Amino acid sequence: MNPHRAIDSDFLFLIYDVAQLVRRQADKRARTYGMTRAQWAVLARLQREPGITQSRLASLTDVEPITIGRLVDRLEANNLIERQPDPEDRRIWRLRLTPKSAPILKQFAAFRRELHDEMAEGLNASDLDMLVTCLQRMRTNLTKRKLPGSRASMA
Repeated sequence: MNPHRAIDSDFLFLIYDVAQLVRRQADKRARTYGMTRAQWAVLARLQREPGITQSRLASLTDVEPITIGRLVDRLEANNLIERQPDPEDRRIWRLRLTPKSAPILKQFAAFRRELHDEMAEGLNASDLDMLVTCLQRMRTNLTKRKLPGSRASMA
């Protein structure tokens, strides 16, 4: 068997390659708006989950809390997001978008539609539905997976 063929059909390699290509496209587009992909990701997450905490944001984006802190500081300095005190716990800050972020999020949505259309070229609706279903299953499988050495797997 051709070793290159095995790599080309290995879905782990394919997922990695596609994700890397998407990141490159997002980096390139974000730079045209004077932002980073990470800043776009923070804004997009806040659009989906208004009022999220900084620590939860760090966890969801798989970024160190100090890095998220710097990103949030920059976005807040540019008046794109704001920190609001949590009404239940004064140690916690809730993050919210400001009206100034709306045009940027609109540009991001347009980019996502363009990228989606480019990636989905040649695929029919049932192919895309199956792809989404499979990726959701894979995410669920990995989310509930117990890592060797973790307390949950030792019980």
